[in-house]
Amino acid sequence: MTPERYRRIRQMLALRQPDLAVCLEKVHKPHNLAAIMRNCDAVGAHNLHVIWNTKHQIRSGTSVGSQNWLKLHTHADTSGAIDSFNSQKMQILVTHLSDKSVDFRDIDYCRPTVILFGQEKYGATEQALAAAHQHIVIPMQGMVQSLNVSVAGALVLYEAQRQRQQAGLYDRPRLDEKECQRILFEGGYPRLKTLCRIKGLEYPQIDEEGQISAPQSWWQRMREYQGDKSEKVKVI
Repeated sequence: MTPERYRRIRQMLALRQPDLAVCLEKVHKPHNLAAIMRNCDAVGAHNLHVIWNTKHQIRSGTSVGSQNWLKLHTHADTSGAIDSFNSQKMQILVTHLSDKSVDFRDIDYCRPTVILFGQEKYGATEQALAAAHQHIVIPMQGMVQSLNVSVAGALVLYEAQRQRQQAGLYDRPRLDEKECQRILFEGGYPRLKTLCRIKGLEYPQIDEEGQISAPQSWWQRMREYQGDKSEKVKVI
């Protein structure tokens, strides 16, 4: 990794918002998932949660590599995701039209927040709606009272970004160093990341020049060949 790339990644990580998250409840269209990943990356929302009965493929072309810079959390069901959010004391917002819905711009997004979007056709489940601290809506004046989930996500996330910028939440790094080191290694050394996973090795530290700082024993283990074709990655 060049020093220039290291500085670019560090600059991005310094703007990440670890307490602003998105949750997709059974959103099943791969292009929507990929587009929302791009939305999250664009505004610095670091954590993306997905609730899947079965895992869906991420379309790398649509996501344009944004999945490499986010923290993806998967949940088998809605209750597990909700428990995770409550344990972190996050306000849970669900996009849904109900008697208690408010304009999405009337919410305080400077608080630890997760924004939950339901499945494309049926919306959020009753379980998610009951767990929400607030239902939010995007006002519309047209005949078709709905937006694509990725478009709705972009609107809400950019309102959250606007509020957080005004509050100065982008003015100092907020992501812990352990997570920064993970992303630096995975983003800066993707081939070695693959080898680490194959060999069961912990990631090394990345120094201030973007170089790997690891003991000789780590490099020795990386050079060992285990006869697996998937492991044929050149390590100099």
